[in-house]
Amino acid sequence: MKDKVKQIIEKYEAVTEQLAKPEIASDPDRYRELAKEHHDLNPVAKKGSEYINITDQIDEDEAVLKGDDEELKELVQEEIEGLRDEALKLEEELKVLLLPKDPLDEKNTIMEIRAGTGGEEAALFAADLYRMYGHFAEQNGWDIKLIAANVTGNGGYKEVICAFKGDTIFGKLKYEGGVHRVQRVPATEGSGRIHTSAATVAVLPEADEVDIKINPQDLRIDTFRASGAGGQHVNKTESAIRITHIPTDTVVTCQDEKSQHKNRVAAMKVLRSRLLAREREKQQSERAEARKTMVSTGDRSAKIRTYNFPQGRVTDHRIELTLYKLEEIMNGDLTELIEQLKIADQLEQLKAENLS
Repeated sequence: MKDKVKQIIEKYEAVTEQLAKPEIASDPDRYRELAKEHHDLNPVAKKGSEYINITDQIDEDEAVLKGDDEELKELVQEEIEGLRDEALKLEEELKVLLLPKDPLDEKNTIMEIRAGTGGEEAALFAADLYRMYGHFAEQNGWDIKLIAANVTGNGGYKEVICAFKGDTIFGKLKYEGGVHRVQRVPATEGSGRIHTSAATVAVLPEADEVDIKINPQDLRIDTFRASGAGGQHVNKTESAIRITHIPTDTVVTCQDEKSQHKNRVAAMKVLRSRLLAREREKQQSERAEARKTMVSTGDRSAKIRTYNFPQGRVTDHRIELTLYKLEEIMNGDLTELIEQLKIADQLEQLKAENLS
């Protein structure tokens, strides 16, 4: 551990020196590349410096213990135990910092929310989830853009697709994929009975053209007149787009933009992201025997969380965490939930690293 940390600190110092050179400052692409590397190395370098200072002090104290000064040995003995505890704690923190980073964590994100079992109540819950993630985006300073929506009569969503743009979005939202269940009394329920409904959430890293190459010959593109909300325009022109990726039978429809071109761009963005997610799931399943993570799965059949309105609680079933702050969570306060899921994921990764 000590040698590995020293190498990282040396690299961090070398990058710091590079960033100070005028020729680097005049090259925006190179400067941006080094600045990102500097940012990524910074937490390990700082924690690593603490670790090396403490382990060096332990080495000095252990040398004193081999000497003849009994009074000094007694003082050192008291100090060394505390230092060893601190070194052990720092070592565990460094192990987490040194885990391989998911290259997709930095990506912008496409989110698809669909009503599941429960009829209109499920559609209303899908709308609640969309608002919840919208509030979370605001709190993190992210931009959120609606790509497509299938609105029901009561203001719910059969389906809503949106895009998040900002800093390290997928790294936070990737834990949200799966089935979200709600238990509450619907507004339309006269007898006060609690109903259980569900909505599925899919979280896809937004794919660039360099991430996923699509052969135009693999696409079937249909145009049609948009329907639903949108005023007179939607019924006059064939602005809506349906793109089918023939090899995978993946279909994306977009009609919320007013021009055919904009709908096509939005649909291709969703299509690339779905294909990237499909490839990612394939890779994860291939590694499943070596590492079975309990929290980062995007399996939409897995019930991940229950929102119980009568009791004001939210339970995440993957890590058996229950929080009695449902209102705050529905208003976008997801930080504690996501941090706990991230910690659990890191522990699983550490366990897998030890086994390998």
